[in-house]
Amino acid sequence: MQNLWYKNAIVYSLDVETFMDSNADGVGDFQGLTQRLDHLAAMGITCLWLLPFYPSPNRDNGYDVMDYYNVDPRLGTLGDFVEFMHQARERGMRVLIDLVINHTSDQHPWFQESRSNPQSRYRNYYVWSTNPREDDPNLIAFPTVEDSLWDYDEQAGAYYLHHFYKHQPDLNIANSLVREEICKIMGFWLELGVSGFRIDAASFVIEGIGIPGANQENLQIFFDEMRGFLASRQGDAVLLAEANVSAEEISTYFGQGNRMHLLFNFLLNQYMFLALARQAAEPLRYGLRTLPEIPSQCQWLNFVRHHDELTLDRLSDSERQEIFDAFAPEENMQIYGRGIRRRLPPMLKGDRRHIELTYSLMFSLPGTPLLRYGDEIGMGDNLRLEGRTSVRTPMQWSDEPNGGFSDAPPDQLTRPVISEGEYSYKQVNVAQEQRDPAALINWIERIVRIRKQCPEFGYGTLHILETDDPCVFAHCCEWSDRAVIAVHNSADRDCTVTLNSTDYEHLFDLFGDRPYEALNDNKAIPLSPYGYRWFRVNQTH
Repeated sequence: MQNLWYKNAIVYSLDVETFMDSNADGVGDFQGLTQRLDHLAAMGITCLWLLPFYPSPNRDNGYDVMDYYNVDPRLGTLGDFVEFMHQARERGMRVLIDLVINHTSDQHPWFQESRSNPQSRYRNYYVWSTNPREDDPNLIAFPTVEDSLWDYDEQAGAYYLHHFYKHQPDLNIANSLVREEICKIMGFWLELGVSGFRIDAASFVIEGIGIPGANQENLQIFFDEMRGFLASRQGDAVLLAEANVSAEEISTYFGQGNRMHLLFNFLLNQYMFLALARQAAEPLRYGLRTLPEIPSQCQWLNFVRHHDELTLDRLSDSERQEIFDAFAPEENMQIYGRGIRRRLPPMLKGDRRHIELTYSLMFSLPGTPLLRYGDEIGMGDNLRLEGRTSVRTPMQWSDEPNGGFSDAPPDQLTRPVISEGEYSYKQVNVAQEQRDPAALINWIERIVRIRKQCPEFGYGTLHILETDDPCVFAHCCEWSDRAVIAVHNSADRDCTVTLNSTDYEHLFDLFGDRPYEALNDNKAIPLSPYGYRWFRVNQTH
């Protein structure tokens, strides 16, 4: 039987740089991360996704890579990485790493050789033009920061393509040598024990702008090549694509089940926040119905927030504005004209009921759930920091100086910890919450435990259930002759809802926002404001 471990995984995303500093230099490192693996294991995490940790000038959070075959010296050594991998494996945790293949740093030796020597094999590792075509502004990743896809290089005497920052020149994926190099990079890290790769900016990888003779079909076939290489080296390793695309384009990334194993569920994430803003179930129903059917071995990765902005670019202008009005009404809470640069608790004004409802929704939607470091304690953001760094502050471990993240002087930290207000490390930290049975961290551990007992949400077939209240979203997932149902009240009011279905009898409570009386046969389901209940369907009653 094919190993589909990712169908019922609990994924946790972190940046080594901001997680735990072991040597008091102000920068998180692999030794620090290794020391904190027991925290993650105790939560029930089964898979870690690490943001880029390669050598880098660090002008874009490590996504400007200088060397794909090493570890940033600030974060440790390859030996530290291997020891971390061993300790993660001992605790039953797999590791995915970022594979940044759309672009490199302009300091990468490949680019330096490419710009300085037109006869070099590295010249065509990048996309050059002496007369680039007019830009499509929709293809500029950071439209309020960059105003063009092309930048002129004096030394090369030509323009180079960059979808992101101008210091991140795009690789030429049409070049077979580049494709071979990418597979070699994958092979290197697979040998060191990783279980797969998150493909950064996957939609830009196959764009093909400025590449002479490039066609979309040939570029897309590279995903088949990557999958084939992965399968030949490690049969249960996976590819996770970051591709914020329309529903019609999703098949490009899943193929017939022969390309990406997982895809971030950007569409559903945006409709989930629209439903929360409206306190109505219909946007969520619409989002789920908009998603195409995907091959059985493929999977969605569901999330509330991750390290980038909460992007809302797939919604209409008016829908986006509704979410801004509800959760990011001030201009400095927004970014790039399309997204929100806040963590969830401040967006929801710290309302514990609303926070729980949101995570309960995410954990029960069809797919695999993703938590981001700090989610378990309800970390906040620092809007004084520039751009996306507002949601990339160091992990808050205790009320000791620097939140227990580092013993370095505060002015030497890779980023400032949150030290003021209700989300200060003095108020929100792991040590304090672990002493409080009612704290969010213990609720997160509980929902992780219950979710792992409900593989139907990961493997099953979705059925959206109609209800008699427009604020209540209900759905069922069926798998292997078993079924679970989740019911969520998006409104700040009590309600009693009836499911408009007679297909599911004898529902037994698994999880909820508070203890409820057992249901009787009339299926009237009471829900508190922002209430939620998960049920198992007893098929053998």
